[in-house]
Amino acid sequence: MTQSIRYTLLSLRDLAVSVGPFILLALGLLVLAYWSLDPNPPKHVTLATGPAQSAYAEFGKRYAKALAKDGITVELIPSEGSADNLRLLREAKADLGFVQGGTAEPSALDDAELESLGSLFLEPIWLFYREAVAPVDTNPPQTLESLTQLQGLRVNVGTSGSGIPNLMNKLLDSNHIAPGGLTLSQLGQTPATVALLAGELDAIVFASAPETNLVQMLLQTPGIKLMNFAQSEAYSRRFSFLSPALLPRGVVDLASNVPPQDVHLVAPTTTLLTRTTTHPALLQLFALAGNSIHGSAGWFKHAREYPNLKNNELPLAQEAERSIQGGTPLLQRYLPFWVANLVERMWLAMGIILAVLLPLSRVIPPLYAFRVRSRIFRWYAQLREIEARAAGAQDTKALLAELDQMDRHAEKISVPLSYTDELYALRTNIQLVRKALQRIGPVN
Repeated sequence: MTQSIRYTLLSLRDLAVSVGPFILLALGLLVLAYWSLDPNPPKHVTLATGPAQSAYAEFGKRYAKALAKDGITVELIPSEGSADNLRLLREAKADLGFVQGGTAEPSALDDAELESLGSLFLEPIWLFYREAVAPVDTNPPQTLESLTQLQGLRVNVGTSGSGIPNLMNKLLDSNHIAPGGLTLSQLGQTPATVALLAGELDAIVFASAPETNLVQMLLQTPGIKLMNFAQSEAYSRRFSFLSPALLPRGVVDLASNVPPQDVHLVAPTTTLLTRTTTHPALLQLFALAGNSIHGSAGWFKHAREYPNLKNNELPLAQEAERSIQGGTPLLQRYLPFWVANLVERMWLAMGIILAVLLPLSRVIPPLYAFRVRSRIFRWYAQLREIEARAAGAQDTKALLAELDQMDRHAEKISVPLSYTDELYALRTNIQLVRKALQRIGPVN
Protein backbone atom coordinates (compact mmCIF):
# COMPACT_ATOMS: atom_id res chain seq x y z
CA MET A 1 0.00 0.00 0.00
CA THR A 2 1.46 3.35 -1.01
CA GLN A 3 1.95 6.07 1.53
CA SER A 4 -0.62 8.38 -0.11
CA ILE A 5 -3.32 5.69 -0.03
CA ARG A 6 -2.50 4.96 3.59
CA TYR A 7 -2.87 8.62 4.50
CA THR A 8 -6.18 8.83 2.62
CA LEU A 9 -7.63 5.77 4.34
CA LEU A 10 -6.49 7.05 7.70
CA SER A 11 -8.08 10.41 7.06
CA LEU A 12 -11.34 8.73 6.02
CA ARG A 13 -11.28 6.61 9.16
CA ASP A 14 -10.88 9.68 11.35
CA LEU A 15 -13.68 11.42 9.49
CA ALA A 16 -15.98 8.41 9.83
CA VAL A 17 -15.33 8.12 13.55
CA SER A 18 -16.00 11.84 14.00
CA VAL A 19 -19.15 11.93 11.88
CA GLY A 20 -20.40 8.50 13.00
CA PRO A 21 -22.29 9.61 16.14
CA PHE A 22 -23.86 12.46 14.18
CA ILE A 23 -25.07 10.06 11.45
CA LEU A 24 -26.41 7.59 14.01
CA LEU A 25 -28.32 10.39 15.73
CA ALA A 26 -29.79 11.53 12.39
CA LEU A 27 -30.82 7.98 11.48
CA GLY A 28 -32.35 7.45 14.89
CA LEU A 29 -34.43 10.62 14.59
CA LEU A 30 -35.55 9.63 11.07
CA VAL A 31 -36.61 6.18 12.26
CA LEU A 32 -38.49 7.73 15.18
CA ALA A 33 -40.23 10.20 12.84
CA TYR A 34 -41.12 7.42 10.38
CA TRP A 35 -42.51 5.27 13.17
CA SER A 36 -44.60 8.08 14.64
CA LEU A 37 -45.88 9.52 11.32
CA ASP A 38 -46.40 6.16 9.59
CA PRO A 39 -46.18 7.80 6.13
CA ASN A 40 -46.72 4.76 3.90
CA PRO A 41 -50.26 3.37 3.80
CA PRO A 42 -51.30 -0.29 4.04
CA LYS A 43 -51.62 -2.05 0.70
CA HIS A 44 -55.14 -3.34 1.40
CA VAL A 45 -58.32 -1.34 1.96
CA THR A 46 -62.03 -2.23 2.00
CA LEU A 47 -64.74 -0.29 0.14
CA ALA A 48 -68.46 -0.91 0.74
CA THR A 49 -70.30 -0.54 -2.57
CA GLY A 50 -73.85 -1.75 -3.28
CA PRO A 51 -75.93 -4.39 -5.04
CA ALA A 52 -74.58 -6.12 -8.13
CA GLN A 53 -74.86 -4.04 -11.33
CA SER A 54 -75.70 -0.90 -9.32
CA ALA A 55 -73.91 2.41 -9.86
CA TYR A 56 -72.12 1.95 -6.53
CA ALA A 57 -70.78 -1.43 -7.63
CA GLU A 58 -69.59 -0.06 -10.97
CA PHE A 59 -67.91 2.95 -9.38
CA GLY A 60 -66.27 0.63 -6.86
CA LYS A 61 -64.65 -1.29 -9.72
CA ARG A 62 -63.27 1.96 -11.14
CA TYR A 63 -61.76 2.95 -7.80
CA ALA A 64 -60.19 -0.49 -7.44
CA LYS A 65 -58.65 -0.20 -10.91
CA ALA A 66 -57.35 3.32 -10.22
CA LEU A 67 -55.68 2.42 -6.90
CA ALA A 68 -54.23 -0.81 -8.30
CA LYS A 69 -51.85 1.37 -10.36
CA ASP A 70 -50.23 2.46 -7.09
CA GLY A 71 -50.06 -1.04 -5.65
CA ILE A 72 -53.17 -0.73 -3.43
CA THR A 73 -55.63 -3.62 -3.38
CA VAL A 74 -59.21 -2.41 -2.92
CA GLU A 75 -61.50 -5.14 -1.60
CA LEU A 76 -65.06 -4.42 -2.74
CA ILE A 77 -67.74 -5.36 -0.20
CA PRO A 78 -71.17 -5.84 -1.81
CA SER A 79 -74.07 -4.47 0.20
CA GLU A 80 -77.75 -3.69 -0.06
CA GLY A 81 -77.04 0.01 -0.50
CA SER A 82 -76.43 3.26 1.31
CA ALA A 83 -77.89 2.37 4.73
CA ASP A 84 -76.04 -0.94 4.72
CA ASN A 85 -72.78 0.85 3.84
CA LEU A 86 -73.29 3.23 6.74
CA ARG A 87 -73.77 0.28 9.07
CA LEU A 88 -70.59 -1.38 7.81
CA LEU A 89 -68.62 1.81 8.40
CA ARG A 90 -69.97 2.24 11.93
CA GLU A 91 -69.14 -1.37 12.77
CA ALA A 92 -65.61 -0.95 11.34
CA LYS A 93 -66.27 -3.70 8.78
CA ALA A 94 -65.33 -1.34 5.93
CA ASP A 95 -62.80 1.46 5.62
CA LEU A 96 -64.77 3.49 3.07
CA GLY A 97 -68.28 3.38 1.61
CA PHE A 98 -70.70 5.19 -0.69
CA VAL A 99 -73.45 6.83 1.36
CA GLN A 100 -76.41 8.77 0.04
CA GLY A 101 -77.42 12.07 1.60
CA GLY A 102 -80.35 11.73 4.01
CA THR A 103 -79.64 8.06 4.73
CA ALA A 104 -79.46 8.78 8.46
CA GLU A 105 -80.59 11.56 10.73
CA PRO A 106 -77.83 14.14 11.42
CA SER A 107 -78.01 13.34 15.14
CA ALA A 108 -77.25 9.69 14.37
CA LEU A 109 -73.96 10.70 12.73
CA ASP A 110 -72.67 12.87 15.59
CA ASP A 111 -71.03 10.05 17.52
CA ALA A 112 -69.73 8.15 14.51
CA GLU A 113 -66.02 8.23 13.83
CA LEU A 114 -66.64 9.13 10.21
CA GLU A 115 -65.65 11.89 7.82
CA SER A 116 -66.37 12.74 4.21
CA LEU A 117 -64.17 12.69 1.11
CA GLY A 118 -66.52 15.08 -0.68
CA SER A 119 -69.69 14.93 -2.76
CA LEU A 120 -69.20 12.64 -5.75
CA PHE A 121 -72.34 12.90 -7.84
CA LEU A 122 -76.05 13.57 -7.77
CA GLU A 123 -78.12 10.42 -7.41
CA PRO A 124 -81.60 11.36 -8.62
CA ILE A 125 -84.70 9.74 -7.20
CA TRP A 126 -86.25 7.82 -10.07
CA LEU A 127 -89.95 7.18 -9.57
CA PHE A 128 -91.09 5.08 -12.49
CA TYR A 129 -94.78 4.20 -12.80
CA ARG A 130 -97.06 2.40 -15.17
CA GLU A 131 -98.81 4.92 -17.36
CA ALA A 132 -102.07 3.04 -16.94
CA VAL A 133 -102.36 3.86 -13.23
CA ALA A 134 -102.02 7.64 -13.66
CA PRO A 135 -105.15 9.82 -13.71
CA VAL A 136 -106.44 10.62 -17.19
CA ASP A 137 -107.44 14.18 -16.28
CA THR A 138 -103.84 15.38 -15.69
CA ASN A 139 -102.04 17.77 -18.02
CA PRO A 140 -100.27 16.19 -19.87
CA PRO A 141 -102.63 13.18 -19.60
CA GLN A 142 -101.69 10.26 -17.34
CA THR A 143 -98.79 12.11 -15.75
CA LEU A 144 -97.82 12.06 -12.06
CA GLU A 145 -96.33 15.26 -10.65
CA SER A 146 -96.93 14.91 -6.91
CA LEU A 147 -96.40 12.21 -4.32
CA THR A 148 -99.98 12.73 -3.16
CA GLN A 149 -101.07 11.11 -6.43
CA LEU A 150 -99.51 7.83 -5.27
CA GLN A 151 -102.21 7.18 -2.66
CA GLY A 152 -103.81 3.80 -3.10
CA LEU A 153 -101.03 2.53 -5.41
CA ARG A 154 -98.60 -0.37 -4.94
CA VAL A 155 -95.15 1.21 -4.60
CA ASN A 156 -91.79 -0.45 -4.09
CA VAL A 157 -89.31 1.70 -2.14
CA GLY A 158 -86.23 -0.54 -2.21
CA THR A 159 -84.55 -2.81 0.30
CA SER A 160 -84.07 -1.83 3.91
CA GLY A 161 -80.31 -1.73 3.37
CA SER A 162 -80.62 1.08 0.83
CA GLY A 163 -81.22 4.69 1.77
CA ILE A 164 -84.49 5.03 -0.14
CA PRO A 165 -86.99 3.65 2.46
CA ASN A 166 -85.85 6.18 5.05
CA LEU A 167 -85.78 8.96 2.45
CA MET A 168 -89.23 8.13 1.11
CA ASN A 169 -90.65 8.10 4.64
CA LYS A 170 -89.45 11.70 5.02
CA LEU A 171 -90.90 12.76 1.67
CA LEU A 172 -94.24 11.03 2.25
CA ASP A 173 -94.49 12.51 5.72
CA SER A 174 -93.82 16.00 4.32
CA ASN A 175 -96.79 15.43 1.96
CA HIS A 176 -99.02 14.31 4.88
CA ILE A 177 -99.37 10.83 3.45
CA ALA A 178 -100.02 8.24 6.15
CA PRO A 179 -98.10 4.94 5.92
CA GLY A 180 -101.38 3.13 5.23
CA GLY A 181 -102.24 5.46 2.36
CA LEU A 182 -100.39 3.27 -0.14
CA THR A 183 -99.11 -0.28 -0.31
CA LEU A 184 -95.35 -0.30 0.20
CA SER A 185 -92.95 -3.13 -0.60
CA GLN A 186 -89.20 -3.50 -0.25
CA LEU A 187 -87.97 -5.62 -3.14
CA GLY A 188 -84.56 -5.30 -4.76
CA GLN A 189 -84.23 -3.21 -7.90
CA THR A 190 -84.25 -6.08 -10.39
CA PRO A 191 -87.19 -8.04 -8.87
CA ALA A 192 -89.13 -4.79 -8.46
CA THR A 193 -88.55 -3.88 -12.12
CA VAL A 194 -89.76 -7.30 -13.23
CA ALA A 195 -92.87 -6.89 -11.04
CA LEU A 196 -93.51 -3.41 -12.45
CA LEU A 197 -93.32 -4.62 -16.04
CA ALA A 198 -95.58 -7.57 -15.16
CA GLY A 199 -98.22 -5.26 -13.66
CA GLU A 200 -97.72 -6.56 -10.12
CA LEU A 201 -96.50 -3.14 -8.95
CA ASP A 202 -97.77 0.30 -9.92
CA ALA A 203 -94.56 2.23 -9.22
CA ILE A 204 -90.99 1.69 -8.12
CA VAL A 205 -88.63 4.16 -6.46
CA PHE A 206 -84.86 3.99 -6.37
CA ALA A 207 -81.90 6.33 -6.39
CA SER A 208 -79.17 5.74 -8.89
CA ALA A 209 -76.77 7.45 -11.24
CA PRO A 210 -78.21 7.85 -14.77
CA GLU A 211 -75.43 5.69 -16.18
CA THR A 212 -76.99 2.45 -14.83
CA ASN A 213 -78.54 0.05 -17.33
CA LEU A 214 -81.78 -0.14 -15.35
CA VAL A 215 -82.41 3.59 -15.66
CA GLN A 216 -81.54 3.59 -19.34
CA MET A 217 -83.90 0.69 -20.01
CA LEU A 218 -86.90 2.04 -18.06
CA LEU A 219 -86.61 5.48 -19.67
CA GLN A 220 -87.14 3.85 -23.06
CA THR A 221 -89.76 1.24 -22.11
CA PRO A 222 -93.23 1.88 -23.60
CA GLY A 223 -95.98 2.27 -21.00
CA ILE A 224 -93.48 3.25 -18.26
CA LYS A 225 -93.17 6.91 -17.34
CA LEU A 226 -90.92 8.89 -15.03
CA MET A 227 -92.59 11.07 -12.42
CA ASN A 228 -91.98 14.79 -12.75
CA PHE A 229 -91.23 16.38 -9.35
CA ALA A 230 -92.86 19.72 -10.11
CA GLN A 231 -92.01 20.92 -6.59
CA SER A 232 -88.30 20.02 -6.83
CA GLU A 233 -87.18 23.49 -5.67
CA ALA A 234 -89.46 23.28 -2.64
CA TYR A 235 -88.06 19.86 -1.72
CA SER A 236 -84.48 21.19 -1.90
CA ARG A 237 -85.42 24.04 0.46
CA ARG A 238 -87.11 21.70 2.92
CA PHE A 239 -84.36 19.08 2.92
CA SER A 240 -80.73 20.24 2.90
CA PHE A 241 -79.45 16.94 1.49
CA LEU A 242 -81.64 17.25 -1.65
CA SER A 243 -80.84 19.23 -4.79
CA PRO A 244 -83.13 20.02 -7.73
CA ALA A 245 -82.12 18.24 -10.94
CA LEU A 246 -83.42 18.62 -14.47
CA LEU A 247 -83.55 15.81 -17.01
CA PRO A 248 -83.57 17.77 -20.28
CA ARG A 249 -85.90 16.91 -23.11
CA GLY A 250 -84.30 14.48 -25.55
CA VAL A 251 -81.16 13.85 -23.45
CA VAL A 252 -81.75 10.07 -23.39
CA ASP A 253 -82.36 9.75 -27.13
CA LEU A 254 -82.30 12.85 -29.34
CA ALA A 255 -83.69 11.07 -32.39
CA SER A 256 -86.67 9.61 -30.51
CA ASN A 257 -87.06 12.71 -28.31
CA VAL A 258 -86.78 10.78 -25.02
CA PRO A 259 -87.96 12.17 -22.69
CA PRO A 260 -90.56 14.16 -24.65
CA GLN A 261 -90.35 17.10 -22.19
CA ASP A 262 -88.12 18.37 -19.39
CA VAL A 263 -88.50 16.31 -16.23
CA HIS A 264 -87.84 17.85 -12.82
CA LEU A 265 -86.26 15.53 -10.28
CA VAL A 266 -84.87 15.74 -6.76
CA ALA A 267 -81.48 14.25 -6.06
CA PRO A 268 -79.59 13.48 -2.88
CA THR A 269 -75.83 13.80 -3.16
CA THR A 270 -73.76 10.67 -2.80
CA THR A 271 -70.62 11.09 -0.74
CA LEU A 272 -67.69 8.82 -0.07
CA LEU A 273 -67.45 8.35 3.69
CA THR A 274 -64.48 6.94 5.56
CA ARG A 275 -63.50 6.11 9.08
CA THR A 276 -61.16 8.61 10.76
CA THR A 277 -58.69 5.77 11.35
CA THR A 278 -58.14 5.20 7.62
CA HIS A 279 -54.59 6.08 6.56
CA PRO A 280 -54.35 9.68 5.20
CA ALA A 281 -52.40 8.58 2.12
CA LEU A 282 -55.24 6.23 1.17
CA LEU A 283 -57.73 9.06 1.54
CA GLN A 284 -55.62 11.16 -0.79
CA LEU A 285 -55.53 8.39 -3.39
CA PHE A 286 -59.31 7.91 -3.23
CA ALA A 287 -59.92 11.67 -3.49
CA LEU A 288 -57.58 11.95 -6.49
CA ALA A 289 -59.23 8.94 -8.15
CA GLY A 290 -62.61 10.59 -7.58
CA ASN A 291 -61.46 13.66 -9.52
CA SER A 292 -60.99 11.58 -12.66
CA ILE A 293 -63.88 9.13 -12.14
CA HIS A 294 -66.57 11.73 -11.39
CA GLY A 295 -65.12 14.81 -13.08
CA SER A 296 -66.59 14.32 -16.56
CA ALA A 297 -69.80 15.97 -17.79
CA GLY A 298 -73.10 14.09 -17.45
CA TRP A 299 -76.85 14.44 -17.59
CA PHE A 300 -76.97 16.38 -14.32
CA LYS A 301 -73.56 18.00 -14.13
CA HIS A 302 -71.01 20.00 -16.04
CA ALA A 303 -67.41 18.91 -16.52
CA ARG A 304 -65.33 19.20 -13.30
CA GLU A 305 -68.41 20.19 -11.29
CA TYR A 306 -67.92 17.07 -9.16
CA PRO A 307 -66.41 16.02 -6.82
CA ASN A 308 -66.96 19.10 -4.70
CA LEU A 309 -67.08 20.18 -1.07
CA LYS A 310 -70.80 21.02 -0.94
CA ASN A 311 -73.75 19.22 0.69
CA ASN A 312 -71.64 17.22 3.14
CA GLU A 313 -73.38 16.09 6.32
CA LEU A 314 -70.08 15.14 7.98
CA PRO A 315 -66.76 16.97 8.45
CA LEU A 316 -64.46 16.87 5.44
CA ALA A 317 -61.13 15.07 5.58
CA GLN A 318 -58.18 17.43 5.05
CA GLU A 319 -56.80 15.19 2.31
CA ALA A 320 -60.08 15.50 0.40
CA GLU A 321 -60.06 19.29 0.58
CA ARG A 322 -56.47 19.47 -0.70
CA SER A 323 -57.01 16.91 -3.47
CA ILE A 324 -60.32 18.30 -4.74
CA GLN A 325 -59.14 21.90 -4.73
CA GLY A 326 -55.49 21.43 -5.70
CA GLY A 327 -55.51 18.23 -7.75
CA THR A 328 -52.53 15.90 -7.92
CA PRO A 329 -49.60 17.10 -5.74
CA LEU A 330 -46.53 18.30 -7.63
CA LEU A 331 -44.22 15.46 -6.59
CA GLN A 332 -46.74 12.76 -7.51
CA ARG A 333 -46.82 14.10 -11.07
CA TYR A 334 -43.17 13.17 -11.58
CA LEU A 335 -42.32 10.53 -8.97
CA PRO A 336 -43.81 7.14 -8.08
CA PHE A 337 -46.56 7.41 -5.48
CA TRP A 338 -44.59 5.70 -2.71
CA VAL A 339 -41.61 8.04 -3.08
CA ALA A 340 -43.68 11.20 -3.45
CA ASN A 341 -45.92 10.27 -0.53
CA LEU A 342 -42.94 9.56 1.72
CA VAL A 343 -41.39 12.96 0.95
CA GLU A 344 -44.70 14.82 1.27
CA ARG A 345 -45.50 13.34 4.67
CA MET A 346 -41.96 13.41 6.05
CA TRP A 347 -40.76 16.84 4.88
CA LEU A 348 -41.87 18.65 8.02
CA ALA A 349 -40.25 16.05 10.26
CA MET A 350 -37.08 16.16 8.14
CA GLY A 351 -37.05 19.94 8.38
CA ILE A 352 -37.25 19.77 12.18
CA ILE A 353 -34.51 17.14 12.25
CA LEU A 354 -32.27 19.34 10.08
CA ALA A 355 -32.97 22.32 12.35
CA VAL A 356 -31.78 20.24 15.31
CA LEU A 357 -28.78 18.67 13.58
CA LEU A 358 -27.35 21.74 11.86
CA PRO A 359 -26.14 23.37 15.11
CA LEU A 360 -24.79 20.00 16.26
CA SER A 361 -22.90 19.57 12.99
CA ARG A 362 -20.58 22.41 14.04
CA VAL A 363 -19.05 20.00 16.55
CA ILE A 364 -17.76 17.71 13.77
CA PRO A 365 -14.76 19.81 12.54
CA PRO A 366 -13.36 20.40 16.05
CA LEU A 367 -13.96 16.75 16.90
CA TYR A 368 -12.12 15.65 13.76
CA ALA A 369 -9.23 18.01 14.49
CA PHE A 370 -9.03 16.83 18.09
CA ARG A 371 -8.92 13.18 17.02
CA VAL A 372 -6.05 13.80 14.55
CA ARG A 373 -4.06 16.03 16.90
CA SER A 374 -4.53 13.66 19.82
CA ARG A 375 -2.16 11.21 18.08
CA ILE A 376 0.50 13.91 18.30
CA PHE A 377 -0.33 15.70 21.53
CA ARG A 378 -0.41 12.60 23.72
CA TRP A 379 3.42 12.34 23.29
CA TYR A 380 3.92 15.78 24.77
CA ALA A 381 2.93 14.49 28.22
CA GLN A 382 5.76 11.91 28.06
CA LEU A 383 8.15 14.53 26.66
CA ARG A 384 7.44 16.89 29.57
CA GLU A 385 7.91 14.04 32.04
CA ILE A 386 11.34 13.24 30.55
CA GLU A 387 12.25 16.92 30.71
CA ALA A 388 11.17 17.10 34.37
CA ARG A 389 13.15 14.00 35.31
CA ALA A 390 16.23 15.39 33.59
CA ALA A 391 16.42 18.28 36.08
CA GLY A 392 17.96 16.12 38.85
CA ALA A 393 19.50 13.37 36.75
CA GLN A 394 23.26 12.65 36.74
CA ASP A 395 23.15 10.08 33.98
CA THR A 396 20.88 10.83 30.99
CA LYS A 397 21.49 7.57 29.17
CA ALA A 398 18.09 6.09 30.08
CA LEU A 399 16.30 9.33 29.28
CA LEU A 400 17.97 9.59 25.89
CA ALA A 401 16.92 6.00 25.17
CA GLU A 402 13.33 6.93 25.94
CA LEU A 403 13.64 9.93 23.60
CA ASP A 404 15.00 7.72 20.85
CA GLN A 405 12.08 5.35 21.27
CA MET A 406 9.66 8.27 21.24
CA ASP A 407 11.25 9.61 18.07
CA ARG A 408 10.87 6.22 16.39
CA HIS A 409 7.18 6.20 17.33
CA ALA A 410 6.81 9.75 16.01
CA GLU A 411 8.22 8.66 12.67
CA LYS A 412 5.37 6.19 12.33
CA ILE A 413 2.58 8.63 13.16
CA SER A 414 0.33 9.15 10.14
CA VAL A 415 -1.70 12.33 9.89
CA PRO A 416 -3.35 14.20 6.99
CA LEU A 417 -1.06 16.59 5.15
CA SER A 418 -2.78 19.60 6.67
CA TYR A 419 -1.57 18.48 10.13
CA THR A 420 2.04 17.54 9.25
CA ASP A 421 3.35 20.85 10.62
CA GLU A 422 2.28 19.74 14.10
CA LEU A 423 3.94 16.34 13.61
CA TYR A 424 7.20 18.03 12.59
CA ALA A 425 6.83 20.36 15.56
CA LEU A 426 6.70 17.29 17.84
CA ARG A 427 9.86 15.81 16.32
CA THR A 428 11.63 19.19 16.56
CA ASN A 429 10.74 19.44 20.23
CA ILE A 430 12.08 15.92 20.79
CA GLN A 431 15.40 17.05 19.29
CA LEU A 432 15.44 20.12 21.52
CA VAL A 433 14.97 17.99 24.63
CA ARG A 434 17.67 15.59 23.39
CA LYS A 435 20.15 18.47 23.05
CA ALA A 436 19.25 19.70 26.51
CA LEU A 437 19.87 16.25 27.96
CA GLN A 438 23.19 15.99 26.15
CA ARG A 439 24.32 19.25 27.75
CA ILE A 440 23.43 18.00 31.24
CA GLY A 441 25.95 15.24 31.30
CA PRO A 442 27.93 12.71 29.30
CA VAL A 443 26.33 9.66 27.93
CA ASN A 444 27.93 6.53 29.42
